[in-house]
Amino acid sequence: MKRTFLLYKKALFIGAHPDDNESCAGGTMILLQNGGCQVVSVYLTSGERGIQGATLDEAATIRRAELVEACKVMGVEYRLMTQIDGQTEINQERYKEMLQLIEEEQPDVVFTHWPIDSHRDHRVCSMLVFDAWRLSGKHFDLYYYEAETGMQSKNFIPEEYVNITSVAEQKHRAVMCHASQAPEEILNDWHIPMELFRGKESECPAAEAFMFLHKARN
Repeated sequence: MKRTFLLYKKALFIGAHPDDNESCAGGTMILLQNGGCQVVSVYLTSGERGIQGATLDEAATIRRAELVEACKVMGVEYRLMTQIDGQTEINQERYKEMLQLIEEEQPDVVFTHWPIDSHRDHRVCSMLVFDAWRLSGKHFDLYYYEAETGMQSKNFIPEEYVNITSVAEQKHRAVMCHASQAPEEILNDWHIPMELFRGKESECPAAEAFMFLHKARN
C-alpha cells in the first residue's frame, strides 16, 4: 500500500451496485480498515434489477442482505443511497443528494468508478461523485477504480497500485457473499485475473489499481 493511503482517517467507497466496491476495491478497503482508517462502503442503488425473475423489491431485499454480510467480512460500515438499479439519474436533486452524503461523512478520500465504462449506472455514479468533489467545501482526495476491465471499464491506465496479497482471500470471501450475482464468475473470469495482472505490473502477487484525480477543481 502507498504510504499516503496509510495517512487517511476516513474513506468512502462509492459503488453503483452491491458487490461493486467489494469486487473492484475490496482488498484496499480491508487494508485501510486494518490500518486504522474508518471505511464506509456506499451503494448508489440496492441492485433492484440484478436478479432475474424477482421484483424490484424482492431483489433489493436479497441484495441488501448480501451486502450486509459482505461488509461484515471486510469489517467495514455501509450506507445505502436511494437510486434504482438500471434507471439511475443525473439531475440537480441527485447532485445535491451525493454532495450532502459526502459532506455528512466528511471523508479524507473517496474511491469510485472510473467514468469511461459501458455500464450506465457506473458512469452516473462516477459523475455524481466528481461533481461533489468539485463543490464540496471539505477537501478530499478522489481515486477511481476499475470494473471488469475490457468489458466495462475502458481506457483505464492506472497510476497507483495496492498490494492486496495478504487480504485477497478475505476480499474473495466478501465477494462470495453476493450469492445472487454468480460471484464465482465475477472473481474467476474477471477480478482475480485483474488482480494477478496488476500484481505483475507492480511486482507483487496480487494488486488493485487506481487512478488519482490530480487536476485543480476549477
